Amino acid sequence: MIPSDDTIAVVHLDLRSGAAEIDSPAVLRAKVARQLGRAGLPEPDHPLFLVVDTPAGLTDHQRQYELLTTYRALGKIRILVLLVGSSPGSYAREGEAFLPDRRLVRPSVLRASGIALLWAGDLRSARTALEQLPPDDPDALAVLVDVLSVPDVFLRALDDVSLLPDAVAAPGVRLLEQDLPPEVRDRAWRDALARFAGEDHEPAAVPATALSGAELPESLRGLIAGRGGRDLRHRTPGGAADQAYHACAQALERAEDDVTALRSLPGLLARTRRAALEDDLEQAHLALGSYRDLVATALQSDGGSGAAPSAAEAASRLAALGLHVPSAEGVGDRIGEGLREFAGKLLHRGLALRAVAQRFTALAGQVEPVPGASLLPRLDAHSAERVARRAGAEGVPVPPPAVGASVAAAGAGLLGALWQGPFAVLAALVPLAFVVAALCGAARLRDASRPGGSGGRPPLGPQIAAAGGAVAGVALAHAAGLPVWAGATGLLVAAGVTVETVRRLWRTAADGWAAGRGTAALREALTGLDGLLARLVREHWAAEERLYCADAARSVAGMLRATADAADAEAQFEPRRAHQDATAPGTAAPVTEPADDDWLSSVSTLEADAHPDAEDADTEWARAYAWDERPAAPEAAVPHQADSAESWDDRPARVPRWLHRETGEGGPELVATLANDLTDAAMDAMDSYWGAVERGQAGAFAARHTEERVRDLLSDARIHLQRNGVLAAPRFAAAHRVRATSANLLGTDPHRVAALVGADTERGTVVQLSSPEQGALLSRDPAAAVWLRFAPEAVRTDVETAWRAHGGAQHEEPLWTTTGRYAGLIRLTPLRMGVVDTVRPRHGADPETEEQDLYAGRDGDGW
Repeated sequence: MIPSDDTIAVVHLDLRSGAAEIDSPAVLRAKVARQLGRAGLPEPDHPLFLVVDTPAGLTDHQRQYELLTTYRALGKIRILVLLVGSSPGSYAREGEAFLPDRRLVRPSVLRASGIALLWAGDLRSARTALEQLPPDDPDALAVLVDVLSVPDVFLRALDDVSLLPDAVAAPGVRLLEQDLPPEVRDRAWRDALARFAGEDHEPAAVPATALSGAELPESLRGLIAGRGGRDLRHRTPGGAADQAYHACAQALERAEDDVTALRSLPGLLARTRRAALEDDLEQAHLALGSYRDLVATALQSDGGSGAAPSAAEAASRLAALGLHVPSAEGVGDRIGEGLREFAGKLLHRGLALRAVAQRFTALAGQVEPVPGASLLPRLDAHSAERVARRAGAEGVPVPPPAVGASVAAAGAGLLGALWQGPFAVLAALVPLAFVVAALCGAARLRDASRPGGSGGRPPLGPQIAAAGGAVAGVALAHAAGLPVWAGATGLLVAAGVTVETVRRLWRTAADGWAAGRGTAALREALTGLDGLLARLVREHWAAEERLYCADAARSVAGMLRATADAADAEAQFEPRRAHQDATAPGTAAPVTEPADDDWLSSVSTLEADAHPDAEDADTEWARAYAWDERPAAPEAAVPHQADSAESWDDRPARVPRWLHRETGEGGPELVATLANDLTDAAMDAMDSYWGAVERGQAGAFAARHTEERVRDLLSDARIHLQRNGVLAAPRFAAAHRVRATSANLLGTDPHRVAALVGADTERGTVVQLSSPEQGALLSRDPAAAVWLRFAPEAVRTDVETAWRAHGGAQHEEPLWTTTGRYAGLIRLTPLRMGVVDTVRPRHGADPETEEQDLYAGRDGDGW
């Protein structure tokens, strides 16, 4: 069994011209190397040679056949010789006349195992005798050679012919070619390259949220989540940083307790609560300044270099300040693998190369460690001096007038004034209580450090409301004649309402004053400083691993952008123009180089159909036959005398009747499929580069090597598209991808393939490629012929579905080819016994008697 990657190319040799130059193994090997090199293929271990020759050339080119059979290779050599034209006859035995086309003389070197002969005596397969086409018409030969150059068809045909008598057969064919017109194919190719590369003007930044969550692999997600985790303990218990933090925090807690005590009614009556609060606030300011100095020292622990120090050095410096950097053991083990998985996930989602590169750049910015020195400017926002200045600028806030408090004061004044007569003087108790409370509150919150020594004018709303309520109460009691017990009851209720209202007013005023003194600002500053210190510790966590991940991510981004540039350059490549430039006038064409040198890189038959004059006549053997099957006009049925003088080369090329060509305009998944092929090519090209990334060796050498590999694979993808069409997957395509059907890729009908290779009635449409004289040499046994059915693997599902839908049972499994754009039938008919003469030629004979000497060693069995 030959490995699949050794059968990807069939080497073509045309011995009908220039055969004499192949006179040594070195020349032959150089000729083969040129073909494989132009296709970007290595020399195979099991060479496959398709040789085109004439029947007379079998004996004329025995030296070349000896070189082929002795070609130095590791594995077995397989040779399929395609003979074109009729035999010039042979010398009969004594007593027999010269009988043309009655013998096929084969040298004994071609009787070895792994060698077979196909004799196509007449490639014209003309419809009428008026079609005077050359017997070895190069256009029809191009199609036949193109089919036999499909490795699967080559091997099956070779094996089937080898089982026939003398390993010689005459072919009959019926072929269907499904492909895209060149302009459609080229447009889809350029669109796929543009989709694959992306646009230059895409946004340069990607939000950090786009790189979080399930999109990132676990190894990369851990670098980001672990770095920003809230459970990361940054202060060592009992260390210097921890003591400084708790000293400030405890001072703030005492100050907050003092604020709570000041907000109570005793705080309104006594001066000690305010004094304790001011002392604790002063201690909080001092402790906050000490903690800020420690944070500044920690931020400068990198020595002022602006770069993150080594992990051990950073941990030692921070440990001296009472900070703890958690261990990052095992974090960086799978960074390279994670980057590869991340790139593959994004590319297989259909993102363009430049869009993926932007995400890698954003990833690098997100995981890269930030030096502590870059965080120093943030200290100013958390300094004790700025907090004090902010508190001084705010002043002592005056509690805003509360509508509810005024209503409550008015109600209390009304209830406390339900007296008449001499008791009416008691109506002033509630308003007086509100005035006293206001004066006490103003005295307690007076700030002697400010000009005027006043903390601000107390709110007048409740006092005025209480006085107004008292007046209304006295008037109500006098008008209603309320008894004394009603006034006493109202005064008791008014006392409770007054106390609660005053308490609420004082609490609001105390809260505003404490906030103005900076308690909330101090707490905010402490939290900010501690968060800045935690950020510093997080930046030092896994710093080396994250720095490597950031560098590798930027390297990958650069590689992806270089790949996008290569795709843009590939989109500008025009294969037909390059070939025209190579064959333009003034270019030295190798007169000794036959057409086979352009075999592996030749254009498709449909492309040559659209450009019949694009190639030189000497290198045009693979040009397409482009005659449609529409009936000719009546006046063209019988050509005029002037037309008969017209050379055949001046007439339009024609498709032989054994070939049907179906062209599509492209299906809905054509561009997407080609773009996915390019993605697979890029991933294949970057395979070795990912290994360098995982080993930490993603340097310039690995990048240049990968860029060259990318350009080579993009060129391979273009050559594959030209040679095999879009149906067959390229060799670098991912195995898990399900390729679209021919209808979605080409826009053609797959049922035509099913009808061709699956119906027995199609056997009658096979055209025998034999001349009338050669037809008499074929076996008359119908059962002796061997049939070869084949179709591209890409249409297998559609073909089998069509067979099941029509109830057609298949007695033999067709050959599903991995490459090629042809489907059809090949009938291999053996020759009659005695037609093939295998001879052992004598070496060193006189050229004039060389042909007679060929038969000198024959015995009665042909030897």
